[in-house]
Amino acid sequence: MRILELSRETRKNILNDLLKRSPNHYGEYEEVVGEIIDGVKAQGDKALFAYTDKFDNFKLNSENIRVTKEEIQAAYQSLDVELIRAIGRCAENIRAFHTKQLRNSWFDTKEDGSILGIKFSPIAKAGVYVPGGKAAYPSSLLMNVIPAKVAGVGEIIMATPPGADGRVNAAILAAADIAGVDVIYKMGGAQAIAAMAFGTESVPKVDKITGPGNIFVALAKKAVYGYVGIDSIAGPSEILVLADESANPKYVAADLLSQAEHDELASAILITTSRELAEKVSGWVDTFTAQLSRKDIIQKSLDNYGYILLADSMQDAVDTVNEIASEHLEILTANPFEVMTKIRNAGAIFLGEYASEPLGDYFAGPNHILPTNGTAKFFSPLNVDDFIKKTSIISYSREALEQAHRDIELFAQSEGLTAHANSIKVRFE
Repeated sequence: MRILELSRETRKNILNDLLKRSPNHYGEYEEVVGEIIDGVKAQGDKALFAYTDKFDNFKLNSENIRVTKEEIQAAYQSLDVELIRAIGRCAENIRAFHTKQLRNSWFDTKEDGSILGIKFSPIAKAGVYVPGGKAAYPSSLLMNVIPAKVAGVGEIIMATPPGADGRVNAAILAAADIAGVDVIYKMGGAQAIAAMAFGTESVPKVDKITGPGNIFVALAKKAVYGYVGIDSIAGPSEILVLADESANPKYVAADLLSQAEHDELASAILITTSRELAEKVSGWVDTFTAQLSRKDIIQKSLDNYGYILLADSMQDAVDTVNEIASEHLEILTANPFEVMTKIRNAGAIFLGEYASEPLGDYFAGPNHILPTNGTAKFFSPLNVDDFIKKTSIISYSREALEQAHRDIELFAQSEGLTAHANSIKVRFE
């Protein structure tokens, strides 16, 4: 890996490089995605089935679009029992963590008869997109579905692309059943997002769509936002390791590569105050890369978006961490908990040498659907609140309103909204 001295200039250049990976820069695909969405919106099943035939080489129809109970049972039978048990254990950890996020509606009553509060209500219907083929990730399915179940969403439907034989990845089906998906539809790509956003003869319209996907899925979610809610428009995966001389270079190198293997646009960055650590990590990166199955992808990722940055001080390193706002941040320092208190921007923070990033991807419980491309400055991980609506509650007695009516009327009149003012005024004439 290239080793650079951390400066204002290198920080600026790296940030510019990272931002180029944002889905907001994929404009050349927007026209194609727009045509797909318009087609499904106007023609419903007809367009959905045609696009599935075109892109997935499967003759979809109203009879085979839904996964059957028999297909789910066959999926269980084809899987290793230990894998099924592992999925179940992961699901329980995710459920336990997200259950702690639940909040109760609240009301504040005052002596003058006014009542103010917030009513929490789950959304009625959620759609979860799950990639298929080589990019089939049962772990992401769990991370999307379980918070929705904990929130109390009335119905959860799932879309995942079928193979040319019409089958869906067995681990995906088992995870969907364990997580509690109500209906699974064999459909993928932008056409699946459009079907869930607008509804077709076979697919119900949902209120919110979550889940990762390729460029076409990301742009489709962006296009339907406003017709339905979405979680986020995810960019390529990222890891940033903040380390000092106490870190184990072998662990650091292994953790950097855990994200570089996702795809050629993935980013892996080490920021350290130790040149010796930097050089040892670079050596271990080369050693591991030569041994790994996805070494070609890893090498391209590192060549494009891999960096080892040498900082003059830990404060400079922390400032850069906050500016990059990485999806995953590992802190491997002598006192990681102290350093953590200085971090403002990160999707998820992993503390200490035994909190490797894959622990969060699969097992620990916190959500791994995280903000990318610097959006951790203003976005949060997927959570129970993403599937809950908050409704304000307001009730005033005559006594309470009488004390405030002149202020309200004056404010409304200052904005030229005389009907607003009159709505209050008539109650005291």
